[in-house]
Amino acid sequence: MEINSAETPQVTTVNLRQLLSKFAKPHLGRAIWQLINTLIPFFMLWGLMAWSVVSEWGYGWTLLLALPTAGLYVRIFIFQHDCGHGSFFASEKANHVVGAILGLITLFPYGYWKKTHAIHHGTSGNLDRREIGDIETLTVAEYQARSWFGRFCYRFYRSTPVLLGIGPCYQFIIKHRFPFDMPFTWKKEWASVLINNFMLLIVAVALGFWIGWHTVFMVHVPIVLIAGALGVWLFYVQHTFEQAYWTRKEDWDANKAAIAGSSFYDLPRVMHWFTGNIGYHHIHHLASRVPNYRLREAFESSPLLQLAPRLTLWTSLKCARLKLWDEELQRMVGFPKRARN
Repeated sequence: MEINSAETPQVTTVNLRQLLSKFAKPHLGRAIWQLINTLIPFFMLWGLMAWSVVSEWGYGWTLLLALPTAGLYVRIFIFQHDCGHGSFFASEKANHVVGAILGLITLFPYGYWKKTHAIHHGTSGNLDRREIGDIETLTVAEYQARSWFGRFCYRFYRSTPVLLGIGPCYQFIIKHRFPFDMPFTWKKEWASVLINNFMLLIVAVALGFWIGWHTVFMVHVPIVLIAGALGVWLFYVQHTFEQAYWTRKEDWDANKAAIAGSSFYDLPRVMHWFTGNIGYHHIHHLASRVPNYRLREAFESSPLLQLAPRLTLWTSLKCARLKLWDEELQRMVGFPKRARN
């Protein structure tokens, strides 16, 4: 079911978070089972990839195995994401400990990412609070007011090769290792970065001496590149679609930002599994304390919770051309066409 502008005011007058409150309850057994059915296959596939590198199989098999391994990597990241929202376990300590450990696999320092992602949830769709944790989005007027070099930089930044290739590499290798744009007053977040870097160094050295640096590189790099592209694409289409939600702070509404500004990515069931049900993104933005393993049942519990912009794998491809927010048309648009002489 798709949303339209006429329906949005009616939906936002309902206390949608009250409908979701019964689902915002972690279940220890389901959380542990998710860790078991994901981490064990991940490490087994990682080991098989390492064996294929040094065997006579050929690197083609390594790259083929990287596809499901990267899918599991994305799923592991969603578990860390839930820990950051305090939704994976009922215990706050368990969320912090498991989230930090999973950060050694995902390469994302738990405390730092938790902070920036919370900012995203509190500012999503607010044109006057486009802060860290988001893909930069300009309005048409802002883009046109830039110099030719400024427009070129924005076009480069929003290009598909950068968003799905260079961008993830930067995030994994540089940004979350050395987040120098983070205020030094964020002491806990800086501590999480330093601890994560130190532990990663220990793990990398140990693996390097055990199976060889070349093997570690040839195995983990394709996993990170594929998972990074998948992760960025998921985040991109969840907030960048034609009838998205962007408005100035005086008109910003949390319910509208969740329902109209976050898409329902209607994926095949197996892809929902690999992506930790994050396709039910409007539900997640309405109630971030709903764990990933309860998002689908929450979505199916009420027609009111199904009134969100719906994207399929096919229709989501059209989102790649959307680059700017048009404040007059109230929709995402592509870059202006160059005038012909």
